[in-house]
Amino acid sequence: MSSFEKGAPDFATLDNPEMLQGVKSEYKFHATVYEPSTNLFIPYYRQSGLRYAGEIAKKTGGADAAFLGMPIEDITAALDCYFEKYNGGRPFIIAGHSQGSSMILLLLQTYFKDHPEYYSRMVAAYTIGYSVTDEYLASNPHLKFTTGESDTGVIVAWNTEGPKNVETNAHNIVVLPNTRSINPINWKLDETYAPASMNLGSLVVDEKTGEAVIRDVGADAQINLARGVVVTHAKGEVLPEEAVKTASEFFGPDGRHNEDYTFFYNNIKENVAKRVSAYLASR
Repeated sequence: MSSFEKGAPDFATLDNPEMLQGVKSEYKFHATVYEPSTNLFIPYYRQSGLRYAGEIAKKTGGADAAFLGMPIEDITAALDCYFEKYNGGRPFIIAGHSQGSSMILLLLQTYFKDHPEYYSRMVAAYTIGYSVTDEYLASNPHLKFTTGESDTGVIVAWNTEGPKNVETNAHNIVVLPNTRSINPINWKLDETYAPASMNLGSLVVDEKTGEAVIRDVGADAQINLARGVVVTHAKGEVLPEEAVKTASEFFGPDGRHNEDYTFFYNNIKENVAKRVSAYLASR
């Protein structure tokens, strides 16, 4: 049963087929940008189903409450295990996408506030595909949003949309009022346009081989400060007909949520290396 369907459980079990398949895709299209610069630690957790997250968002205006309880408890246990058994006092990056990024934002204001000895070694938190709002930062003064391409100890985030979402002020479950984004091509916070010629390469699926390959798909980027998102003119992936309506309900008619990483893949990979180098040079 899909997590979208009526009657689907609120939280996925660890052997849920949809989640297990999703993890493989998340690794290939997201986690691999960190692989050249880091050792990866990727724990499973009993994540919130999309039907449940959507219902909570309609009731509360955001999906955060759907991630409390079981999901955050699983991730907290995973972090305890990581820091006690595997980290060895080294610097680290914590990263996610969408629900995973929301989880990180919850952890930054709780777990890492309670563990300053860990937080002091954080190179960066990449919370891509979820909103980092002015209110969130004001209520957590120990946290700071990135200001450029190589600062450390910061939150790095953006949400990607097509022009129509901005023009129509479309509902997007991951875009909250007063959110912030950094441009993942030129690493600026203002509306300076980054043409596709500055994009170092996007990760796409080759239609013939089914393999992930780097290509130029014309992904440009420009921040829209009023909405707090990154706007691109590149077209998103072609979804199955039955998935189009659901995607539109969650991310708007011109959303690019699935491309938050892939459109800017090589730029993110380069940026991770720069932040790691900057952190090590400062020590």
